[in-house]
Order: sequence, then structure tokens, then C-alpha cells
Amino acid sequence: MSGHSKWATTKHKKAAIDAKRGKLFAKLIKNIEVAARTGGGDPAANPTLFDAIQKAKKSSVPNENIDRAVKRGSGAEAGGADYQTIMYEGYGPGGVAVLVEALTDNRNRASSDVRLAFSRAGGSLADPGSVSYLFSRKGVIQVPAAPGVDEDAILDAVLEAGAEEVNPAEEGFEIVTAPEDLVTARKALQEAGIDYDSAETSFVPSVEVELGLDGVKKILRLIDALEDSDDVQNVYTNFDAPDEVLAEAEED
Repeated sequence: MSGHSKWATTKHKKAAIDAKRGKLFAKLIKNIEVAARTGGGDPAANPTLFDAIQKAKKSSVPNENIDRAVKRGSGAEAGGADYQTIMYEGYGPGGVAVLVEALTDNRNRASSDVRLAFSRAGGSLADPGSVSYLFSRKGVIQVPAAPGVDEDAILDAVLEAGAEEVNPAEEGFEIVTAPEDLVTARKALQEAGIDYDSAETSFVPSVEVELGLDGVKKILRLIDALEDSDDVQNVYTNFDAPDEVLAEAEED
């Protein structure tokens, strides 16, 4: 789990300072629109929408953009697109397993973008089922470091709410649950007065590949290339690396 925690934290930190903020906003807005279309426009009755809005707000997406996305998704305002979720599987440099989650209204464009990113970064697309068996669908909650918030406090809040693991992350903690327990655990945190950055389902690797500096640089280039596509929402990998290697790779 350590590699997943480190990358989730690294990715979150990158997102906060990334020059591609507009692209990040667009992806968060798309998540909101799809959640509203699937489960309705009331966040109180649609936990997926609630969490999508929470993540967007944490990333400083303007409230008016969020409100319009909810209206488009729920049908209260015209202009919503018919997005489809597509999963791609592949291998990155060093034999790293890669799952790509796309949300698109144009399957041909998404497939072309993903294939090109793999090709340019030294990876390759694979047949469905080739790497997905190495990942499990989990609920993942990111809790930032805060005064009075330590592993014991988090465990006290979520242990009876379905939490499977609480892992230290670079700047806080990561809570892992079964997908069906995600909302219960998130509500338990709220009731305990513990803030969280995001609560969403994710793909967590069961087997990890340890990489050195060169390998980490190569896989990060692939991830960046994939995430540069407007259609790609999430990229999951099973690479791991020591903290100092990740830090050095980020500096370059």
C-alpha cells in the first residue's frame, strides 16, 4: 500500500501547484456532471456527487462552475454531454502495470490519445484483463495532517465504520475501505470533526514493482502524458519507490 499512498500524495501536491490547473478543473467538473446525471442533483441524497463536489472545492474550483455542472448533469440546464467510462490497460517502462480510467464523449479520440501517450513514453497498451487483476477496487480517503489528528484519532473514528487500513502518507493519512463502506467511513470522519481532502473509489495494487530513479522518471513521464488528455480522469499504477527517489524524480 505504501507506493499507492506516496503516489496519491505526490499527485495531490502536483495538482495544487500545476500549471495545468484549467485541465484539472475541467476533469473535476466532468466528474460532478456525471455524478449528477447518474444519481440526481441533490448532494444530500447522492453521496458520489457530494464527494465529487468536495474534491472540486478542495481544489479551488469556483462555486459557480460547480453549480452549473450539477445543473447540466441533472438536466436542470442544457448542455450536458453523454460521457462514457472506458478502462484501458497497459504496461509502462520497467513492466509497471497501468490502468487508465477515461471519461469521454468520443471513444475514438480517447483511444487515440491513450495509445499515443503509451507509445511516446515507452509503454504499450494491453488486452482487457492483462493487468486489471493486479488491482482491487477500494474506497480511499485522503486526510491532511492537522493538529490533534494522528493515526489513533483516525482509527477511533473509522474502525467501526468499515476501514480496512490507515496508512501514513507524505502529508497526512490515507484510509482504505471496501467500496461499499466509503460513505460510512467518510461520514464517521465528519462526525468526529476530522477534515478530509477527498473520498473516492480507486484502484489499489495488490503487487508492486520497485523502481529506481531512472524507472520512476520514465513512469512519471507516462503518467503525465496520459493525464494530458482531456478524456483521462485517473491513472493507476503499481510502482513503488523509496521516498528519496520520488523526491529526486520530482525535482527534475
